[in-house]
Amino acid sequence: MGELQDHVALVTGASRGIGRATAIRLAEAGARVGVNYNSSPNAAAEVVETIRSRGGQAITLPGDVSSPEAVQAMVASLVESFGKIDILVNNAGIIRDTLLLRMSEADWDAVLNTNLKSAFTCTKAVVRYMMKQRWGRIVNVSSVSGILGNPGQANYSSAKAGLIAFTKTVAREFASRGITANAVAPGFIATDITSGLSRDTKDSLIKQIPLERFGKAEEVAELIAFLASDRAAYITGQVIPIDGGLAM
Repeated sequence: MGELQDHVALVTGASRGIGRATAIRLAEAGARVGVNYNSSPNAAAEVVETIRSRGGQAITLPGDVSSPEAVQAMVASLVESFGKIDILVNNAGIIRDTLLLRMSEADWDAVLNTNLKSAFTCTKAVVRYMMKQRWGRIVNVSSVSGILGNPGQANYSSAKAGLIAFTKTVAREFASRGITANAVAPGFIATDITSGLSRDTKDSLIKQIPLERFGKAEEVAELIAFLASDRAAYITGQVIPIDGGLAM
């Protein structure tokens, strides 16, 4: 029996990277998982198949998480399949990196909608279920860029910083209902986003990291699984960097 047995989780942007690792880790802990994706149906199906092959339960949930209508339909489908929702991991995110003077309004809006507005739409949709059962775990995936800022990422850093403030507000508003809200702030993690970097760029970044390596998506997933469990019942409103010491 896993520590999340009988719990139901929704992980946004779960077809790859940190989201994929998180969906699999929560399932390993016993949770039934909704694997959200927007444009990668085959990758999401592979995540579900991986979970099922290991004895877990999961379904795919297509939808643009910045759209309230899409999120409502997605949550309704998850509750219809598994009866409730206990855990929300707001992980969906994109990048549209460029220097501020070159950044288009479309690139600003796309990143803010996907990375920040989605947390609003998803949290608002699921928190009613959590309030009724007086138990819930919300984990938002922020970034060290939201703590430090980063050249070329005015949109991304702003969204991730906003996610931190959103986390603290949600934690205060719903603590009395047994619902916790926390954020993790990954540094440089080995995912599709970082795989496209040149060797020289990677070497330069690693020199800035005290632990001298990129993190693994599975390491972030392990932290998220902890925050989603009863072991973290007295932790709320916190931002936990997982960055090899980059932001200390």
